[in-house]
Amino acid sequence: MIELGLGRISRLLKYTPQSWKAIHVAGTNGKGTICAYLSAMLCASGVRVGRFTSPHLIDRWDGITINDQTVQESVFKRAENLVMERNQKDGIGATEFELLTATAFEVFAQEKIEMGVIEVGLGGRLDSTNTMKNKVVTVISKIGLDHQSFLGNTIEEIACEKAGIMRPGVPCVLDESNPPAVRKVVEDYAKKIGTDVVLSSTESSFLDEFSEEDFEPHQWQNLACAYTAFHLAYTKPESPLHRILPAIQNVRWPGRLQTLDIRSVTGRREVVLLDGAHNVQSAEVLGSYVDSKMRKGSGKVTWVLAASKGKELEGILKTLLHSGDCVAAVKFFPVDRMPWVEAMTPQDILDAASACGIDRKQLHDAGDDLSGALRWAVTVAAGGPIVIAGSLYLVSDVLRLLRDAEHLKNQLLG
Repeated sequence: MIELGLGRISRLLKYTPQSWKAIHVAGTNGKGTICAYLSAMLCASGVRVGRFTSPHLIDRWDGITINDQTVQESVFKRAENLVMERNQKDGIGATEFELLTATAFEVFAQEKIEMGVIEVGLGGRLDSTNTMKNKVVTVISKIGLDHQSFLGNTIEEIACEKAGIMRPGVPCVLDESNPPAVRKVVEDYAKKIGTDVVLSSTESSFLDEFSEEDFEPHQWQNLACAYTAFHLAYTKPESPLHRILPAIQNVRWPGRLQTLDIRSVTGRREVVLLDGAHNVQSAEVLGSYVDSKMRKGSGKVTWVLAASKGKELEGILKTLLHSGDCVAAVKFFPVDRMPWVEAMTPQDILDAASACGIDRKQLHDAGDDLSGALRWAVTVAAGGPIVIAGSLYLVSDVLRLLRDAEHLKNQLLG
């Protein structure tokens, strides 16, 4: 279950040194991408950097990286066992995310990182990552409505929770594309605790080295946030720009507008699009991308969709679906060590799609058969565009399915 609060995690981290400096990233959308950009910039600049993002996509340890390489399983498990022993010995009763956060920080201590780039798990003020001791910059990305049952029902209430990562005297970078209501909350909080808000800027001479046309608008904003934060955090006199330009160009963030070859499980030769859009704001970004890049005129798109219970599905689907589209709904698998995450039933997804104007004959209930959902989509798409979306947990299932298929192929060939 989710239990926000800092008491348990503080006890869990009592024996873990935090000598490294930290960049802490909160927000509704774009957090992971900003962390990826920041990590790449720091690594290219010769800084030994650790990154912690969530949720993990395939294995529990794949959200923890050292110098942009996923931490070795043996290193992760050694740190995890240490954390679990402390939790049991002291009777802390930590949540799964608190145990994972403590494990990441233990890995960072053992690996002697210089700087950590840490993504907030949920909210900010009471998130277990908010126990970091040496923040040098905080970042608040684009804020929208999500997780209202935990964070509040208005964008102002949610912004207040996110602003809770700020610290006196530690500058906070705010995505300039946020609405005025968000900006006011963040700036008021900054004034209250005694720090400055720095708006991300796309006017930087650094960004002149890139072509804006090579980025989606939200990616451009994320890059502006990341570079503004990097500029504040990196204090060495040398200029590493010639090294960080290629590093940024090589950043690929799984499950965000990711093109994917699913030939190994379906035989389809054309790539598909995989995206973890799971709230209205991220669905608007995905819908805009699909409409501009994948639809030919009024041509149909075939969707493979899953969602977590409690999501505002009608708002999400309205931004994605067009009349004439086809939809396969599937239930994602139980999430490792996250029993509180429940998948929405495929029938509920199909009912919402029908309410958006999709003909019942163009809907398919795949149950929990992801391979079957993909094969159905390939058949009805007939070479046309396919998009897999609605949940990061579905992204995980797809990537795991493809990895397993690749392993099987290699065993057969070997």
